[in-house]
Amino acid sequence: MPHLANRYRMISALALSFMIFAILLNSVGTVILQSIHSFGVGKPEASLLELFKDLPIVITSFAVASFLPVFGYRRAIVLALGIVAIACVLMPLFPGFHTTALLFVCVGISFALTKVSVYGAIGLLTGTQSEHTRLTNIIEGLFMVGVVISGWLFSAFIRSGPTAHAAWLRVYWVLAGACILAMTLLGASRLDETAARGKGKPARDSLAQIGGSALRPMVFVFLASTFFYVLIEQSFGTWLPTFNYEVLKLPDAVSVQMASMLAASIAIGRVIAGQLLKRVAWFALLNVCVLGMGILMIVTLPLARGVSSGHFGWTHAPLAAYLIPLIGLLMAPIYPVINSVALSALPKPAHASMTGLILVFSALGGTLGSRITAIVFARFGGIHAFYFSLLPMTLLLGALFLFKRETVRLTPAASRLDSVAD
Repeated sequence: MPHLANRYRMISALALSFMIFAILLNSVGTVILQSIHSFGVGKPEASLLELFKDLPIVITSFAVASFLPVFGYRRAIVLALGIVAIACVLMPLFPGFHTTALLFVCVGISFALTKVSVYGAIGLLTGTQSEHTRLTNIIEGLFMVGVVISGWLFSAFIRSGPTAHAAWLRVYWVLAGACILAMTLLGASRLDETAARGKGKPARDSLAQIGGSALRPMVFVFLASTFFYVLIEQSFGTWLPTFNYEVLKLPDAVSVQMASMLAASIAIGRVIAGQLLKRVAWFALLNVCVLGMGILMIVTLPLARGVSSGHFGWTHAPLAAYLIPLIGLLMAPIYPVINSVALSALPKPAHASMTGLILVFSALGGTLGSRITAIVFARFGGIHAFYFSLLPMTLLLGALFLFKRETVRLTPAASRLDSVAD
């Protein structure tokens, strides 16, 4: 019974940690909008917050992902939460764009440590493949719940009037408290990490397996698919609050709240996709999703033109405000499916290093997507910025075709490599 209670505490701590990072990572769109209002920065400069978040993810993932088993997964998550808690406290104490940039640097570093550690801890807490899949789905599902919470939590602190520029910063006291709660849960839990440290293989062996001649083409096209997907997702996720405010003329708080519908759509879409994949091949499903995303944008964006000024609420918002977030239903299965297919095709010892590479290319795609959207948004308007997403959607279709071809070619080779590695 004590062992079972410890397991539940550990799982709760992992889930809470993941949700905290979901809230912070996906607050970047809201914080961009508030930084423009509160700190007087322009859109291109505000978009650098995406870079301050993603570049540390790239550097940290590349540098330490393979070495975290030695440092310790639980210890790494505690360190990450401590860094973020301090950064959150600094936000209301020293408000300014530079403090905001520092916050996202800390969030990027800490998320890289946490994601690799959480995935490693899941493997230690489960004994079978079905248990691993269930726990992963639960924690990833709660990540999306955190994304939904992010918009509503931040919007609850957004005010109008003379003190509006400072009121929203109070949300960081709540987030700092959540970090302390997660650290307390981790401190009260134990995780046997012997198995993670027991293989005795240096990190370069896992990286060499990923770079093996048979695996290299599949890895390249998989990372390209990841890059294009995240570029699309972050373009919408980061700039939808600003789009709602400037193009659809919604109030600040409502803009953020309605943007959270995108995350809710992704969460719902992943549940639906899990059922569809029992009956539909993954390649066919993903192609339908990407094509559907493009059609939805072509049909919906004209509805956003010529919206007149007004104080719309949820019940009187323009139709486009409800339709654009539905793209999340179609985005939903792409990222988890390509990750699952790629990891299944790789030798098991290479999974940790591959998770680091996924984080690297996800961060690069997110930064580039936000930056391009910001530039097009500032020069040509939000509607043209979202039309630009049709280009990476087209490139993603091509990358998925190559990815499918490589996974079919690689299946026998991957099986042989896996048996040799074991």
